[in-house]
Amino acid sequence: MIKAKKSLGQNFLKSNSILKEIVVAGEISQNDFVLEIGPGKGALTEKILETGAKVLAVEKDSRLISFLEEKFSKEISDEQLKIVEYDILYFDINKNLPTKYKLVANIPYYITGQIIEKFLSAEKQPGVAVLLVQKEVLDRIVSREGKESILSISVKAYCTPKYIKKVPARYFSPQPKVDSAILKLKNISKKVFEENNVSEKDFFTIVKKGFSHKRKVLISNLKEGVDTREIENKFEQCGLDKKIRAEKLSVENWICLSK
Repeated sequence: MIKAKKSLGQNFLKSNSILKEIVVAGEISQNDFVLEIGPGKGALTEKILETGAKVLAVEKDSRLISFLEEKFSKEISDEQLKIVEYDILYFDINKNLPTKYKLVANIPYYITGQIIEKFLSAEKQPGVAVLLVQKEVLDRIVSREGKESILSISVKAYCTPKYIKKVPARYFSPQPKVDSAILKLKNISKKVFEENNVSEKDFFTIVKKGFSHKRKVLISNLKEGVDTREIENKFEQCGLDKKIRAEKLSVENWICLSK
């Protein structure tokens, strides 16, 4: 019996209905190429394969590779499935993936932000991504309390995040201390940067500076090292109140400030 590794943040999903919800959310069909991160014992892999889609499963835990190869020997033989032992954070997207692919993953909580950043900022972005993440993180991404964050703005700059469904902790083995939720990222592109002639680097430099001191109003954070009058003029151009805080700005507001 293969036990979950705490060091890898492993929590195996055991709810059949949630597995189906993830596949439905991804709108996966036999014409798709799907990248699955962290297949674990293959519960979600099995559901994806049932659609007829081709799957590349990237698993870091060497203990699970032979288990998966035995479980899906037919699909591997038929070239519908390929299993790779690798750390997804060092995975070469451009080299190993086709231009069009979908991303599906039950990802470890501790690298959620890194994985989202890696794939959204990549040259080859996924057409759609469906991720099982910590519910608290999903709430921040979709700004359920009406407050934006570096994470939510970083996601919304590239796509439209959608809250699909809450997944209670009891649906996992071992059971985590917090609930999860299904996050869908759609309309993924770099259009907002290209259409406004703003570089991703400049955009995120401004965003990070704007959120550097949460208790300060935005203009105070941005004034550091910059001519005060220049910043005030920019606020007027963008129609922003000088007392506004970073958490109240939309992606469009940040784009305006980045120009």
